[in-house]
Amino acid sequence: MSKNGQSDSAQLSALGYESNYNRSMNVWGTLALGFTYLSPLVAIYALFGLGLMTGGPGSIFWILIVAAGQMLVALVMGEVVSQFPIAGGIYPWMRRLAGRQSAWLTAWVYVWAMLVTIASVAEYATGFLATVLGVTELTPEITLIMVVALLAVALVINLGGTKTLGRIATIGLGAELVGVVGLGLYLLIFERQNEFTIFTDSFASADYGTAFMGAALVGLFMFYGFEACGDVAEEVGDAAREVPKAMYLTIIVGAVSALASFSGYVLAASPELLAATAAGENADPIGTILADVLGETGARLFLVVAVVAFLSCVLSLQAAASRLLHSFARDKMLPASGWLSKISDRSKVPTNALIVASVVPMLLAVIIYVNPASLVPITAFAVLGIYIAFQSVVLASLIQRFRGWKPAGPWSLGSFGLIINIAALAYGIWAISWLLQPGASGDWFIDNISLIGVVAVLVPGGLYLLIARPHLRSKAPYSDAIAVASKMRAGK
Repeated sequence: MSKNGQSDSAQLSALGYESNYNRSMNVWGTLALGFTYLSPLVAIYALFGLGLMTGGPGSIFWILIVAAGQMLVALVMGEVVSQFPIAGGIYPWMRRLAGRQSAWLTAWVYVWAMLVTIASVAEYATGFLATVLGVTELTPEITLIMVVALLAVALVINLGGTKTLGRIATIGLGAELVGVVGLGLYLLIFERQNEFTIFTDSFASADYGTAFMGAALVGLFMFYGFEACGDVAEEVGDAAREVPKAMYLTIIVGAVSALASFSGYVLAASPELLAATAAGENADPIGTILADVLGETGARLFLVVAVVAFLSCVLSLQAAASRLLHSFARDKMLPASGWLSKISDRSKVPTNALIVASVVPMLLAVIIYVNPASLVPITAFAVLGIYIAFQSVVLASLIQRFRGWKPAGPWSLGSFGLIINIAALAYGIWAISWLLQPGASGDWFIDNISLIGVVAVLVPGGLYLLIARPHLRSKAPYSDAIAVASKMRAGK
Protein backbone atom coordinates (compact mmCIF):
# COMPACT_ATOMS: atom_id res chain seq x y z
CA MET A 1 0.00 0.00 0.00
CA SER A 2 1.15 3.52 -0.76
CA LYS A 3 0.89 6.75 1.18
CA ASN A 4 -2.41 7.43 2.99
CA GLY A 5 -3.54 3.83 2.49
CA GLN A 6 -4.00 4.17 -1.25
CA SER A 7 -3.13 1.20 -3.42
CA ASP A 8 -0.50 1.62 -6.11
CA SER A 9 -3.24 1.70 -8.76
CA ALA A 10 -5.22 4.33 -6.89
CA GLN A 11 -2.14 6.49 -6.45
CA LEU A 12 -1.30 6.17 -10.13
CA SER A 13 -4.87 7.00 -11.08
CA ALA A 14 -4.68 10.14 -8.93
CA LEU A 15 -1.62 11.13 -10.97
CA GLY A 16 -3.60 10.83 -14.20
CA TYR A 17 -2.69 7.34 -15.46
CA GLU A 18 -4.18 3.86 -15.62
CA SER A 19 -1.59 1.10 -15.88
CA ASN A 20 -1.79 -2.27 -17.64
CA TYR A 21 1.52 -3.47 -16.21
CA ASN A 22 1.79 -6.32 -13.72
CA ARG A 23 3.27 -5.25 -10.39
CA SER A 24 5.37 -8.38 -9.96
CA MET A 25 8.74 -6.86 -9.05
CA ASN A 26 9.90 -6.32 -5.47
CA VAL A 27 12.81 -4.21 -4.26
CA TRP A 28 15.33 -6.99 -4.96
CA GLY A 29 14.16 -7.55 -8.52
CA THR A 30 14.27 -3.79 -9.07
CA LEU A 31 17.77 -3.64 -7.57
CA ALA A 32 18.84 -6.47 -9.88
CA LEU A 33 17.54 -4.51 -12.88
CA GLY A 34 19.40 -1.34 -11.90
CA PHE A 35 22.56 -3.19 -10.89
CA THR A 36 22.84 -5.22 -14.09
CA TYR A 37 22.30 -2.00 -16.07
CA LEU A 38 25.07 -0.29 -14.07
CA SER A 39 27.15 -3.51 -14.44
CA PRO A 40 30.46 -2.98 -12.59
CA LEU A 41 31.87 -6.08 -14.30
CA VAL A 42 31.34 -4.58 -17.74
CA ALA A 43 32.65 -1.18 -16.66
CA ILE A 44 35.76 -2.47 -14.87
CA TYR A 45 36.74 -4.73 -17.75
CA ALA A 46 36.29 -1.91 -20.24
CA LEU A 47 38.01 0.82 -18.19
CA PHE A 48 40.69 -0.89 -16.10
CA GLY A 49 43.40 -0.29 -18.68
CA LEU A 50 42.30 3.30 -19.27
CA GLY A 51 42.48 4.01 -15.54
CA LEU A 52 46.01 2.69 -15.26
CA MET A 53 47.14 4.56 -18.37
CA THR A 54 45.76 7.91 -17.23
CA GLY A 55 45.95 7.89 -13.44
CA GLY A 56 47.70 4.71 -12.36
CA PRO A 57 46.30 2.57 -9.52
CA GLY A 58 45.16 5.78 -7.81
CA SER A 59 42.36 6.00 -10.38
CA ILE A 60 40.45 3.66 -8.06
CA PHE A 61 39.50 6.71 -6.00
CA TRP A 62 37.33 7.91 -8.88
CA ILE A 63 35.01 5.02 -8.11
CA LEU A 64 34.41 6.54 -4.67
CA ILE A 65 34.23 10.13 -5.92
CA VAL A 66 31.71 9.50 -8.71
CA ALA A 67 29.69 7.06 -6.60
CA ALA A 68 29.30 9.80 -3.98
CA GLY A 69 28.31 12.35 -6.66
CA GLN A 70 25.81 10.02 -8.27
CA MET A 71 24.35 9.18 -4.87
CA LEU A 72 23.49 12.88 -4.54
CA VAL A 73 21.72 12.68 -7.89
CA ALA A 74 19.94 9.48 -6.87
CA LEU A 75 18.76 11.07 -3.61
CA VAL A 76 17.14 13.89 -5.59
CA MET A 77 15.57 11.45 -8.05
CA GLY A 78 14.34 9.32 -5.15
CA GLU A 79 12.20 12.18 -3.88
CA VAL A 80 10.81 12.76 -7.36
CA VAL A 81 9.91 9.13 -8.08
CA SER A 82 8.40 8.79 -4.60
CA GLN A 83 5.91 11.52 -5.47
CA PHE A 84 5.58 10.43 -9.13
CA PRO A 85 6.01 6.61 -9.35
CA ILE A 86 5.24 6.56 -13.07
CA ALA A 87 6.80 4.29 -15.72
CA GLY A 88 9.40 5.89 -17.93
CA GLY A 89 11.41 7.61 -15.22
CA ILE A 90 13.08 10.73 -16.52
CA TYR A 91 10.34 11.64 -19.02
CA PRO A 92 7.37 11.77 -16.59
CA TRP A 93 9.55 13.33 -13.90
CA MET A 94 10.51 16.17 -16.24
CA ARG A 95 6.91 16.52 -17.44
CA ARG A 96 5.66 17.08 -13.90
CA LEU A 97 8.61 19.24 -12.82
CA ALA A 98 9.45 21.34 -15.88
CA GLY A 99 6.62 21.04 -18.39
CA ARG A 100 5.89 19.31 -21.67
CA GLN A 101 8.54 20.85 -23.94
CA SER A 102 11.42 20.34 -21.52
CA ALA A 103 10.24 16.79 -20.93
CA TRP A 104 10.13 16.10 -24.65
CA LEU A 105 13.67 17.33 -25.34
CA THR A 106 15.14 15.63 -22.29
CA ALA A 107 13.50 12.31 -23.10
CA TRP A 108 14.49 12.61 -26.77
CA VAL A 109 18.18 12.87 -25.84
CA TYR A 110 17.88 10.25 -23.13
CA VAL A 111 16.19 7.62 -25.29
CA TRP A 112 18.83 7.95 -28.02
CA ALA A 113 21.57 7.71 -25.41
CA MET A 114 19.99 4.51 -24.09
CA LEU A 115 19.61 2.97 -27.55
CA VAL A 116 23.25 3.72 -28.31
CA THR A 117 24.27 2.26 -24.95
CA ILE A 118 22.43 -0.98 -25.76
CA ALA A 119 24.38 -1.31 -29.00
CA SER A 120 27.68 -0.46 -27.30
CA VAL A 121 27.29 -3.01 -24.50
CA ALA A 122 26.36 -5.71 -27.01
CA GLU A 123 29.46 -4.84 -29.05
CA TYR A 124 31.75 -5.04 -26.01
CA ALA A 125 30.25 -8.43 -25.12
CA THR A 126 31.37 -10.09 -28.34
CA GLY A 127 34.98 -10.55 -27.21
CA PHE A 128 33.83 -12.57 -24.19
CA LEU A 129 31.27 -14.51 -26.20
CA ALA A 130 33.79 -15.35 -28.92
CA THR A 131 36.24 -16.80 -26.39
CA VAL A 132 33.52 -18.86 -24.69
CA LEU A 133 32.38 -20.24 -28.05
CA GLY A 134 35.95 -20.97 -29.14
CA VAL A 135 35.94 -18.48 -32.00
CA THR A 136 39.61 -17.90 -32.80
CA GLU A 137 39.21 -15.00 -35.22
CA LEU A 138 36.64 -12.35 -34.38
CA THR A 139 36.00 -10.82 -37.79
CA PRO A 140 33.67 -7.81 -38.27
CA GLU A 141 31.09 -10.15 -39.82
CA ILE A 142 31.16 -12.55 -36.84
CA THR A 143 30.99 -9.58 -34.47
CA LEU A 144 27.86 -8.27 -36.20
CA ILE A 145 26.20 -11.70 -36.09
CA MET A 146 26.96 -12.04 -32.38
CA VAL A 147 25.63 -8.57 -31.59
CA VAL A 148 22.37 -9.21 -33.45
CA ALA A 149 22.02 -12.62 -31.79
CA LEU A 150 22.62 -11.17 -28.32
CA LEU A 151 20.05 -8.42 -28.89
CA ALA A 152 17.53 -10.95 -30.22
CA VAL A 153 17.97 -13.27 -27.22
CA ALA A 154 17.48 -10.35 -24.84
CA LEU A 155 14.35 -9.32 -26.76
CA VAL A 156 12.84 -12.81 -26.51
CA ILE A 157 13.47 -12.87 -22.74
CA ASN A 158 11.98 -9.41 -22.30
CA LEU A 159 8.88 -10.38 -24.27
CA GLY A 160 8.26 -13.07 -21.63
CA GLY A 161 7.04 -10.48 -19.16
CA THR A 162 8.06 -8.62 -16.04
CA LYS A 163 8.38 -11.72 -13.87
CA THR A 164 10.77 -13.33 -16.36
CA LEU A 165 12.74 -10.08 -16.56
CA GLY A 166 13.05 -9.99 -12.78
CA ARG A 167 14.23 -13.59 -12.59
CA ILE A 168 16.88 -13.23 -15.30
CA ALA A 169 18.03 -9.90 -13.85
CA THR A 170 18.45 -11.62 -10.47
CA ILE A 171 20.56 -14.32 -12.12
CA GLY A 172 22.59 -11.55 -13.73
CA LEU A 173 22.99 -9.90 -10.34
CA GLY A 174 24.40 -13.15 -8.98
CA ALA A 175 26.77 -13.47 -11.93
CA GLU A 176 27.93 -9.89 -11.44
CA LEU A 177 28.57 -10.41 -7.72
CA VAL A 178 30.55 -13.59 -8.38
CA GLY A 179 32.46 -11.97 -11.22
CA VAL A 180 33.33 -8.72 -9.44
CA VAL A 181 33.09 -9.18 -5.68
CA GLY A 182 33.91 -12.88 -5.43
CA LEU A 183 36.80 -12.83 -7.86
CA GLY A 184 38.05 -9.49 -6.56
CA LEU A 185 38.20 -10.75 -2.98
CA TYR A 186 39.88 -13.97 -4.11
CA LEU A 187 42.58 -12.01 -5.92
CA LEU A 188 42.99 -9.65 -2.99
CA ILE A 189 43.31 -12.41 -0.37
CA PHE A 190 45.11 -15.22 -2.17
CA GLU A 191 46.92 -13.71 -5.15
CA ARG A 192 48.16 -10.36 -3.87
CA GLN A 193 51.54 -9.30 -5.25
CA ASN A 194 51.49 -5.62 -4.31
CA GLU A 195 51.08 -3.58 -1.14
CA PHE A 196 48.04 -1.38 -0.57
CA THR A 197 50.31 1.67 -0.75
CA ILE A 198 50.33 1.17 -4.52
CA PHE A 199 47.03 3.08 -4.68
CA THR A 200 48.71 6.22 -3.39
CA ASP A 201 51.92 5.83 -5.39
CA SER A 202 52.30 7.66 -8.69
CA PHE A 203 53.90 6.22 -11.76
CA ALA A 204 51.54 7.49 -14.45
CA SER A 205 52.92 11.00 -14.98
CA ALA A 206 55.15 13.65 -13.50
CA ASP A 207 52.07 15.88 -13.46
CA TYR A 208 50.00 13.46 -11.45
CA GLY A 209 47.20 15.93 -10.80
CA THR A 210 46.45 16.13 -14.51
CA ALA A 211 46.77 12.37 -14.88
CA PHE A 212 44.43 11.73 -11.97
CA MET A 213 41.81 14.09 -13.39
CA GLY A 214 42.09 12.28 -16.70
CA ALA A 215 41.17 9.07 -14.90
CA ALA A 216 37.82 10.61 -13.91
CA LEU A 217 36.32 8.76 -16.86
CA VAL A 218 36.78 5.50 -14.93
CA GLY A 219 34.00 6.57 -12.59
CA LEU A 220 31.95 8.69 -14.98
CA PHE A 221 31.46 5.84 -17.44
CA MET A 222 30.39 3.50 -14.64
CA PHE A 223 27.77 5.00 -12.37
CA TYR A 224 24.55 5.28 -14.26
CA GLY A 225 21.82 2.69 -14.47
CA PHE A 226 20.25 3.31 -11.08
CA GLU A 227 17.61 5.44 -12.78
CA ALA A 228 16.34 2.30 -14.55
CA CYS A 229 14.67 1.38 -11.27
CA GLY A 230 12.34 4.32 -11.90
CA ASP A 231 11.66 3.27 -15.49
CA VAL A 232 9.76 0.20 -14.25
CA ALA A 233 7.96 1.98 -11.39
CA GLU A 234 4.53 0.75 -12.52
CA GLU A 235 5.76 -2.85 -12.27
CA VAL A 236 6.95 -2.56 -8.66
CA GLY A 237 4.76 -3.11 -5.62
CA ASP A 238 4.65 -0.08 -3.28
CA ALA A 239 6.79 1.74 -5.84
CA ALA A 240 6.82 5.07 -4.00
CA ARG A 241 8.87 3.46 -1.24
CA GLU A 242 10.62 0.56 -2.93
CA VAL A 243 11.97 2.28 -6.05
CA PRO A 244 14.02 4.93 -4.18
CA LYS A 245 15.38 2.16 -1.94
CA ALA A 246 16.41 0.11 -5.00
CA MET A 247 18.11 3.15 -6.59
CA TYR A 248 20.28 3.79 -3.54
CA LEU A 249 21.14 0.12 -3.10
CA THR A 250 22.18 -0.04 -6.77
CA ILE A 251 24.83 2.63 -6.22
CA ILE A 252 26.02 1.25 -2.88
CA VAL A 253 26.32 -2.36 -4.07
CA GLY A 254 27.80 -1.17 -7.36
CA ALA A 255 30.48 0.89 -5.62
CA VAL A 256 31.45 -1.91 -3.24
CA SER A 257 31.58 -4.38 -6.13
CA ALA A 258 33.66 -2.10 -8.34
CA LEU A 259 36.12 -1.33 -5.53
CA ALA A 260 36.56 -5.03 -4.76
CA SER A 261 37.12 -5.84 -8.42
CA PHE A 262 39.44 -2.95 -9.31
CA SER A 263 41.57 -3.34 -6.20
CA GLY A 264 41.78 -7.13 -6.65
CA TYR A 265 43.11 -6.81 -10.19
CA VAL A 266 45.66 -4.14 -9.23
CA LEU A 267 46.93 -6.03 -6.20
CA ALA A 268 47.18 -9.33 -8.09
CA ALA A 269 48.99 -7.90 -11.13
CA SER A 270 52.73 -8.15 -11.42
CA PRO A 271 54.62 -4.85 -11.28
CA GLU A 272 55.76 -5.50 -14.83
CA LEU A 273 52.17 -5.92 -16.07
CA LEU A 274 51.04 -2.74 -14.30
CA ALA A 275 53.91 -0.78 -15.81
CA ALA A 276 53.20 -2.19 -19.28
CA THR A 277 49.51 -1.36 -18.99
CA ALA A 278 50.23 2.16 -17.78
CA ALA A 279 52.48 2.59 -20.81
CA GLY A 280 49.74 1.37 -23.14
CA GLU A 281 51.62 -1.80 -24.05
CA ASN A 282 48.98 -4.31 -22.88
CA ALA A 283 45.52 -3.98 -24.39
CA ASP A 284 43.97 -6.71 -22.20
CA PRO A 285 45.50 -6.52 -18.72
CA ILE A 286 42.56 -8.25 -17.01
CA GLY A 287 42.72 -11.14 -19.45
CA THR A 288 46.43 -11.49 -18.71
CA ILE A 289 45.83 -11.44 -14.93
CA LEU A 290 43.06 -14.03 -15.17
CA ALA A 291 45.16 -16.34 -17.33
CA ASP A 292 48.10 -16.07 -14.91
CA VAL A 293 46.00 -16.58 -11.77
CA LEU A 294 43.15 -18.88 -12.81
CA GLY A 295 44.70 -20.75 -15.69
CA GLU A 296 42.96 -21.40 -19.00
CA THR A 297 40.00 -23.32 -17.52
CA GLY A 298 39.39 -20.84 -14.71
CA ALA A 299 39.61 -17.90 -17.07
CA ARG A 300 37.08 -19.54 -19.39
CA LEU A 301 34.68 -20.07 -16.48
CA PHE A 302 35.00 -16.41 -15.59
CA LEU A 303 34.22 -15.48 -19.18
CA VAL A 304 31.00 -17.53 -19.00
CA VAL A 305 30.01 -15.48 -15.94
CA ALA A 306 30.94 -12.33 -17.86
CA VAL A 307 28.72 -13.31 -20.82
CA VAL A 308 25.78 -13.80 -18.43
CA ALA A 309 26.49 -10.37 -16.95
CA PHE A 310 26.63 -8.74 -20.40
CA LEU A 311 23.37 -10.42 -21.43
CA SER A 312 21.70 -9.23 -18.23
CA CYS A 313 23.00 -5.72 -18.86
CA VAL A 314 21.54 -5.69 -22.40
CA LEU A 315 18.30 -7.14 -21.04
CA SER A 316 17.98 -4.41 -18.40
CA LEU A 317 18.83 -1.67 -20.89
CA GLN A 318 16.21 -2.92 -23.34
CA ALA A 319 13.60 -3.06 -20.60
CA ALA A 320 14.37 0.45 -19.36
CA ALA A 321 14.42 1.92 -22.89
CA SER A 322 11.13 0.26 -23.80
CA ARG A 323 9.38 1.65 -20.71
CA LEU A 324 10.65 5.11 -21.54
CA LEU A 325 9.41 4.79 -25.13
CA HIS A 326 6.06 3.50 -23.92
CA SER A 327 5.66 6.33 -21.41
CA PHE A 328 6.65 8.83 -24.10
CA ALA A 329 4.18 7.33 -26.59
CA ARG A 330 1.36 6.92 -24.03
CA ASP A 331 1.26 10.72 -23.89
CA LYS A 332 1.15 10.88 -27.73
CA MET A 333 4.55 12.56 -27.82
CA LEU A 334 6.15 10.41 -30.56
CA PRO A 335 5.39 9.47 -34.16
CA ALA A 336 3.50 6.13 -34.22
CA SER A 337 2.51 6.72 -30.60
CA GLY A 338 -0.53 4.46 -30.88
CA TRP A 339 1.64 1.54 -31.97
CA LEU A 340 4.43 2.20 -29.47
CA SER A 341 2.06 2.59 -26.53
CA LYS A 342 0.44 -0.83 -26.86
CA ILE A 343 0.80 -3.25 -23.93
CA SER A 344 0.61 -6.99 -24.60
CA ASP A 345 -2.53 -8.59 -23.16
CA ARG A 346 -0.56 -11.77 -22.46
CA SER A 347 2.77 -10.60 -21.04
CA LYS A 348 1.73 -7.10 -19.91
CA VAL A 349 4.86 -5.51 -21.40
CA PRO A 350 5.20 -2.88 -24.18
CA THR A 351 5.95 -5.33 -26.98
CA ASN A 352 6.33 -2.83 -29.81
CA ALA A 353 8.54 -0.52 -27.75
CA LEU A 354 10.72 -3.53 -26.90
CA ILE A 355 11.06 -4.32 -30.61
CA VAL A 356 12.24 -0.76 -31.28
CA ALA A 357 14.68 -1.01 -28.35
CA SER A 358 16.17 -4.06 -30.06
CA VAL A 359 15.98 -3.19 -33.77
CA VAL A 360 17.50 0.32 -33.51
CA PRO A 361 20.61 -1.02 -31.69
CA MET A 362 20.86 -3.68 -34.41
CA LEU A 363 20.92 -0.93 -37.04
CA LEU A 364 23.58 0.91 -35.02
CA ALA A 365 25.57 -2.33 -34.98
CA VAL A 366 25.49 -2.29 -38.78
CA ILE A 367 26.91 1.25 -38.74
CA ILE A 368 29.67 0.09 -36.38
CA TYR A 369 30.32 -2.85 -38.72
CA VAL A 370 30.79 -0.47 -41.64
CA ASN A 371 32.96 1.86 -39.51
CA PRO A 372 34.43 0.05 -36.46
CA ALA A 373 36.11 3.27 -35.30
CA SER A 374 32.67 4.71 -34.54
CA LEU A 375 32.14 2.45 -31.48
CA VAL A 376 34.09 4.55 -28.98
CA PRO A 377 32.72 7.92 -30.16
CA ILE A 378 29.07 6.82 -30.08
CA THR A 379 29.64 5.33 -26.62
CA ALA A 380 31.01 8.68 -25.47
CA PHE A 381 27.89 10.41 -26.83
CA ALA A 382 25.68 7.99 -24.90
CA VAL A 383 27.37 8.77 -21.59
CA LEU A 384 27.17 12.54 -22.14
CA GLY A 385 23.52 12.32 -23.20
CA ILE A 386 22.58 10.37 -20.09
CA TYR A 387 24.38 12.82 -17.78
CA ILE A 388 22.60 15.74 -19.46
CA ALA A 389 19.26 14.01 -18.87
CA PHE A 390 20.14 13.38 -15.23
CA GLN A 391 21.02 16.98 -14.60
CA SER A 392 17.90 18.20 -16.33
CA VAL A 393 15.91 16.45 -13.60
CA VAL A 394 18.22 17.78 -10.87
CA LEU A 395 17.94 21.36 -12.19
CA ALA A 396 14.16 21.12 -12.61
CA SER A 397 13.86 19.82 -9.04
CA LEU A 398 15.93 22.70 -7.71
CA ILE A 399 13.87 25.30 -9.60
CA GLN A 400 10.69 23.81 -8.17
CA ARG A 401 12.13 23.90 -4.65
CA PHE A 402 12.84 27.61 -5.03
CA ARG A 403 9.21 28.02 -6.14
CA GLY A 404 7.97 26.32 -2.98
CA TRP A 405 7.88 22.61 -3.85
CA LYS A 406 8.24 20.29 -0.87
CA PRO A 407 8.29 16.67 -2.10
CA ALA A 408 5.34 14.79 -0.61
CA GLY A 409 6.07 11.16 -1.41
CA PRO A 410 6.75 8.59 1.34
CA TRP A 411 10.49 9.11 0.80
CA SER A 412 11.72 12.63 1.60
CA LEU A 413 15.07 14.27 2.34
CA GLY A 414 13.34 16.76 4.59
CA SER A 415 15.34 19.86 5.49
CA PHE A 416 18.42 18.44 3.76
CA GLY A 417 16.69 18.34 0.39
CA LEU A 418 17.73 21.80 -0.81
CA ILE A 419 21.39 21.36 0.18
CA ILE A 420 21.60 17.93 -1.44
CA ASN A 421 19.88 19.23 -4.57
CA ILE A 422 22.39 22.08 -4.93
CA ALA A 423 25.32 19.71 -4.33
CA ALA A 424 23.95 17.26 -6.93
CA LEU A 425 23.68 20.04 -9.51
CA ALA A 426 27.23 21.25 -8.81
CA TYR A 427 28.54 17.71 -9.20
CA GLY A 428 26.57 17.20 -12.42
CA ILE A 429 27.84 20.43 -13.98
CA TRP A 430 31.39 19.33 -13.24
CA ALA A 431 30.76 15.85 -14.69
CA ILE A 432 29.26 17.22 -17.90
CA SER A 433 32.06 19.75 -18.31
CA TRP A 434 34.57 16.93 -17.97
CA LEU A 435 32.77 14.75 -20.49
CA LEU A 436 32.82 17.69 -22.91
CA GLN A 437 36.61 17.98 -22.72
CA PRO A 438 38.05 17.50 -26.24
CA GLY A 439 40.15 14.44 -26.92
CA ALA A 440 43.82 14.56 -27.81
CA SER A 441 43.95 12.70 -31.11
CA GLY A 442 44.44 15.85 -33.17
CA ASP A 443 41.34 15.12 -35.26
CA TRP A 444 38.80 17.85 -34.41
CA PHE A 445 35.79 15.73 -35.32
CA ILE A 446 36.88 12.71 -33.28
CA ASP A 447 38.05 14.86 -30.35
CA ASN A 448 34.66 16.58 -30.09
CA ILE A 449 32.42 13.68 -31.06
CA SER A 450 30.48 13.67 -27.77
CA LEU A 451 29.32 17.26 -28.23
CA ILE A 452 28.71 16.72 -31.94
CA GLY A 453 26.56 13.68 -31.12
CA VAL A 454 24.41 15.61 -28.65
CA VAL A 455 23.95 18.47 -31.12
CA ALA A 456 23.10 15.97 -33.88
CA VAL A 457 20.31 14.57 -31.70
CA LEU A 458 19.10 17.88 -30.25
CA VAL A 459 18.81 19.79 -33.56
CA PRO A 460 16.37 17.44 -35.36
CA GLY A 461 14.57 16.83 -32.07
CA GLY A 462 14.20 20.56 -31.50
CA LEU A 463 12.99 21.11 -35.06
CA TYR A 464 10.41 18.35 -34.70
CA LEU A 465 9.25 19.88 -31.42
CA LEU A 466 8.82 23.31 -33.05
CA ILE A 467 7.18 22.07 -36.25
CA ALA A 468 5.09 19.06 -35.17
CA ARG A 469 4.43 20.40 -31.64
CA PRO A 470 3.95 16.93 -30.12
CA HIS A 471 3.70 18.40 -26.64
CA LEU A 472 0.26 19.80 -27.50
CA ARG A 473 -1.23 16.40 -28.40
CA SER A 474 -1.50 15.07 -24.88
CA LYS A 475 -3.90 16.03 -22.11
CA ALA A 476 -1.77 14.28 -19.47
CA PRO A 477 -0.89 16.45 -16.44
CA TYR A 478 2.27 18.56 -16.46
CA SER A 479 4.06 21.23 -14.39
CA ASP A 480 2.05 20.23 -11.33
CA ALA A 481 4.70 19.15 -8.80
CA ILE A 482 3.69 21.79 -6.25
CA ALA A 483 -0.06 21.21 -6.71
CA VAL A 484 0.26 17.42 -6.42
CA ALA A 485 2.40 17.74 -3.30
CA SER A 486 -0.22 20.02 -1.71
CA LYS A 487 -3.01 17.53 -2.47
CA MET A 488 -0.99 14.63 -1.10
CA ARG A 489 -0.38 16.49 2.14
CA ALA A 490 -4.05 17.33 2.40
CA GLY A 491 -4.88 13.64 1.98
CA LYS A 492 -6.89 14.15 -1.19
